[in-house]
Amino acid sequence: MVYFQREEFACKCGCGFDTVDYELAEVLDDVRRHFDSPVRINSGCRCISHNHRVGGSSHSTHVDGRAADFIVSGIHEDEVADYLETKYPDKYGIGRYNGRTHIDTRSGKARWDMRG
Repeated sequence: MVYFQREEFACKCGCGFDTVDYELAEVLDDVRRHFDSPVRINSGCRCISHNHRVGGSSHSTHVDGRAADFIVSGIHEDEVADYLETKYPDKYGIGRYNGRTHIDTRSGKARWDMRG
């Protein structure tokens, strides 16, 4: 990881769980380089308890350390998601949320928009 520290992906409940998938970190490093702007991880890996508390899916890739919800400083989430969808048209999970973007390194392709 060039731009990130493992702690940035740690579970927000304070349990110490901080697994992060190398491929995920590479994708986020690429996003940082592409936009030349800091990337802040809102939610990286989650322990099972925390994932349940925040309403995450029981099969969430966050539990495996293969997902991140993040923002790119000064860049709208649509621009970030558009970049990811163009660069990775046939793989990964890419989600659009108000104010943030989701990326995960699942084996297949998934796209969703959860904005209201």
